[in-house]
Amino acid sequence: MAFRDRTEAGRLLGGRLVHLLRTDAPSRPDDASKGIVVLGLPRGGVPVAAEIARALGAELDVIVVRKLGVPIQPELAMGAIGEDGARFVNDDVVTTAGISRDRFDRVEAKARTELDSRVRHLRSLRARVDLTAKTAIIVDDGMATGSTAMAACRVARAHGATRVVVAVPVAPPETLVRLSDVADEVLTLCSPSSMIAIGEWYRDFSPTSEAEVDALLLEAQGPRRPAPTPDAGARPPTPAPLRGG
Repeated sequence: MAFRDRTEAGRLLGGRLVHLLRTDAPSRPDDASKGIVVLGLPRGGVPVAAEIARALGAELDVIVVRKLGVPIQPELAMGAIGEDGARFVNDDVVTTAGISRDRFDRVEAKARTELDSRVRHLRSLRARVDLTAKTAIIVDDGMATGSTAMAACRVARAHGATRVVVAVPVAPPETLVRLSDVADEVLTLCSPSSMIAIGEWYRDFSPTSEAEVDALLLEAQGPRRPAPTPDAGARPPTPAPLRGG
């Protein structure tokens, strides 16, 4: 059985992440939640991230990134850019693919224009949450190659995060291995060996609208719920068995 929707997936993931409160401040879970920022990848990752933020009593934000794909192989990331000039260049890929400085700059300039437009809209609703010395939890509704999430991990570190966690409802094993190279912890609820499309793991995978993202960000600016007290004996909710197709 697939996840009912992104909200259910987020609630299940939230239950699996309460250990972060114990890790950061065993005796003061309320303080621990202040050191955690949940970052949704727009658009589909934001409803999932919102539920995780509620479960942890943590701040919710988005992380706006643009992967810089090799022109003849866009899924292969040769770098990434983020807000406030955050930038990562994968020198190995650039060299192997024979990308000239001029060609790289053209790809980056186009991506920066697209990113800046997106950022202007989102930050008109909510200023970027400072990640300095915090744990950043990067969330999407599912990952295939994980390239965008890998870029987000590097951007989060460029913004000052001292610990980066990736949380995703579903992703194949090889993607989880790649993510473990750039994240301190990777958590998923389901890791099928064969995955044709993320949507096959949801009964409702309706597109997340811009308006829904806006509403979640505006709601997150209200008073935060107190962080739950971690119970060492409590067991996180167990998702229903999943199947593909």
